[in-house]
Amino acid sequence: MDQQTLILFAGIGAILLLASLIGWALKRLSKTPSNPVLDNLNARINAWWVMVLVIGGAFWLGNTAVIVLFCAVSFYALREFMTLTPTRSSDYPALAAAFYLCLPLQYLLIYIDWYGLFSILIPVYGFLLLPILAALGGDSTRFLERAAKVQWGLMIAVYCVSSVPALLTLDIAGYEGRNLLLLAYLVIVVQVSDVLQYVCGKLLGRRKIAPNLSPSKTVEGFIGGVLLASLIGASLWWITPFTAWQSLLIALLINLLGFAGGIVMSAIKRDQGVKDWGHMIQGHGGMLDRLDSVCFAAPVFFHLVRYGWT
Repeated sequence: MDQQTLILFAGIGAILLLASLIGWALKRLSKTPSNPVLDNLNARINAWWVMVLVIGGAFWLGNTAVIVLFCAVSFYALREFMTLTPTRSSDYPALAAAFYLCLPLQYLLIYIDWYGLFSILIPVYGFLLLPILAALGGDSTRFLERAAKVQWGLMIAVYCVSSVPALLTLDIAGYEGRNLLLLAYLVIVVQVSDVLQYVCGKLLGRRKIAPNLSPSKTVEGFIGGVLLASLIGASLWWITPFTAWQSLLIALLINLLGFAGGIVMSAIKRDQGVKDWGHMIQGHGGMLDRLDSVCFAAPVFFHLVRYGWT
């Protein structure tokens, strides 16, 4: 990792250390031995330590490790999606192709930097292949719904998530060897927006923005979180090829997309009658609960940078 990456991770570590100390102090000052809000807060902070250490380790090992990490993330995210959405035995060939053909091939194409194919593999060839395999099972019961679920899972968990490590393939003049910072910028800004929307909502929230989909989201939390995270994105211009104003506008865009992703994925969860996608990450739910906002922001961010800066 270069000096800027080390400085960035040192800053993140300092923020997490401060958050841990605050969480510990609040726990000590609490009048009750078990406070659900504080317990959840500390569980979230501990989970962030683990996630930052894992991502930091992958950054230290290099681009290949980052691609392998996100391949594993996509696998678990796709597993969560498919576990939550009912399937029939005739869908198994399509599911096998999604997990063991489309997913690894997508990341292999990113590794070898074949943009022309990894950009259309899933939305074109996967779109055609998977329903064909399902149809060969001869089961027409709710076929359209079942096929759509597999398609959605593959697009969200693999195609969209793979746009994050795909940033490593971009050839930006004057920015050579620093693409990991672009990846860090995307993840930090979108995730900070999630956190700040939650905090602003708890402190200032009055009006629910989508009470039937995500009861915890408020208009005040949305506005405050998106604006503050966009300002943080602007302050991180030094790790990007953008100017400060460009960084502000791009951060605003990906934060809006991140919010939209959270709402859409919440709608799917509510449709299936569950609160979280899983329980893999303590205090955060499942893998998709952490990735829902990144899923919608990543492909747009990738193509915006690709066509605007390369």
